Parts: sequence; structure tokens; C-alpha cells
Amino acid sequence: MIIAKVVGSAVASVKHDALRSSKLLLVRPADEHGVASGSSFLAVDLVGAGEGELVAVTQGSSARVALGNGAGPIDAVVVGILDCLYVEGTLSFRKE
Repeated sequence: MIIAKVVGSAVASVKHDALRSSKLLLVRPADEHGVASGSSFLAVDLVGAGEGELVAVTQGSSARVALGNGAGPIDAVVVGILDCLYVEGTLSFRKE
């Protein structure tokens, strides 16, 4: 899993059947302080995350398993919304 920040959403009026009822979010990898960097990518939202939230994202075959669809074209899934992060016993991020 990776830590990512939700930076937007995507709307697709035509999509693969496996994605028909799925919400798509635009996320960017983030560090343990919640600072986003790197390239954005799309992830299927399973938890109702919103823009600006720090989330846990699983990718690859684990994403397809999380979605319950081993055959769908899914590469990334938001599986959790992070409330806080502790690094070596020190609070590094807390949701506002």
C-alpha cells in the first residue's frame, strides 16, 4: 500500500463494465507528513474519500482483490482514509 492525497476526481460516462458503479479519484503519492509529490493517477474509491484527504491506496493484483473483481482492468483502489500517522512514535500527520 502507499500513502496518497486525493487531488481531484474523474468522470467517465463510458467505461468498462467492471467500473460501471465506481467512483474514480485522482490521487498523488504523499509522504508521511501528507505532502503530495510525484505523478497523479486514478484510483477506484471504495471508502467515500474526498478531495484533500490522505488515503491508503493498494495497487496491482491486490487492488483487483479489494474490489472483488479479479478480472477487471483495475490497477489502484483507495482502501482507507487516514486520520493520523505516527512515525517512530512521533505524530507526523493528523487529519484536520
